[in-house]
Amino acid sequence: MNRPIFFQFALRNLRLHWLRSILAMIGIIIGVVAITSMGILGSSLVLSISEDLTTVGDTIVVIPHAGGAQMGPGGGVSSDDVIKSRQLERITRASVPHTVIPVYSGGTRIRIGGETGFAPIIGLRTADIPVLLELEDGQYLRGASGAMVGYRLAETYSLRTGSRIVVGTDGQSVRVVGILEERGMGFDINTDNAIIVSDRWYENTYDPLGYDRVIVKVRSLEEIESVKESIDTALNRRDTEVDVFDTRAILTTILETFGRISTFTIAIGGISLIVAGVSIFNVMMMSVMERYREIGILRSIGCLRREIRRMFFYESLLLGFAGSAIGGILSVAGGYIALLVMLEDTSYLFASTSLIYIPIGMIFGIGTSVLSGLYPAWKASEAHPIEALRHE
Repeated sequence: MNRPIFFQFALRNLRLHWLRSILAMIGIIIGVVAITSMGILGSSLVLSISEDLTTVGDTIVVIPHAGGAQMGPGGGVSSDDVIKSRQLERITRASVPHTVIPVYSGGTRIRIGGETGFAPIIGLRTADIPVLLELEDGQYLRGASGAMVGYRLAETYSLRTGSRIVVGTDGQSVRVVGILEERGMGFDINTDNAIIVSDRWYENTYDPLGYDRVIVKVRSLEEIESVKESIDTALNRRDTEVDVFDTRAILTTILETFGRISTFTIAIGGISLIVAGVSIFNVMMMSVMERYREIGILRSIGCLRREIRRMFFYESLLLGFAGSAIGGILSVAGGYIALLVMLEDTSYLFASTSLIYIPIGMIFGIGTSVLSGLYPAWKASEAHPIEALRHE
């Protein structure tokens, strides 16, 4: 017998048991939508994090070695927990000709009009601010007075250029001269919710023992490793005084971590496909038992075992293909909803790295259906013609 006849037999059986076939397909649809939606969400999350962090990929961050921190008089941390001026000079010499930016950082209570709150405060040399930060409105700091504020802080407290912020508990007031562009999360400094002041203002107000970190902006990505080694050699030759981090390496690690999270979420979605596979297996086994006499007739008139297997294989393939096709179409809506709920941003939905999960989900759906139909097809083909004809 030729193949179209067995294909028609498969279609006929699916039509005769249409409700059971639809329920089996629904399992495949849910599985494909789950896998694809989770894949799109994971890919979009990686793209979002990558976009936020790639702006600091050319940066080296130097911080005091964690092992050097000790409790000082009165319960405060000792000077070993900061980078001192002599260490800054050695970092600068080791980093020539790249830009070295020392950073003071802390936190303070603030009052804006009748509202109070807490904000990070960062002290930078005025010449370094344009190198590190982009301006949204107003102007950069030019002297010891005044302050700049991060985009989120300005949005939260409705700040604009000319606004005044009372810093600390002694009632000292600073005038906002500029608002920074939104920067997102960074490994060097996070300014979106911070107040940026000049290093001289910070020193006069807080009298710090040293810098909290040093940022080195490397001119070429190819030079990052050599600059890191130079700093490490200059300061950690005898004892470990500082820890040197390459933000590009940190970025790679974070992206790999989020990639694993994405894989894990896809695996969770895959559980629903396993359930769908069990459902299709059950449907196919029921079909074999219900058509046992029909199988006996087909075998007695000369159908080969492989032809019987082919007929049941077509049924599972049709279920998988139809369910996967519908699931692939619905996955676009599923991915859109997942991004809207989790990221509140759907701009990554049609990125190539996100869309690739639609055919991947469909392939898994078809594969699950085919695998679930192999044993029932084999079981049907092994039926003995005489015993099958006697079956009631």
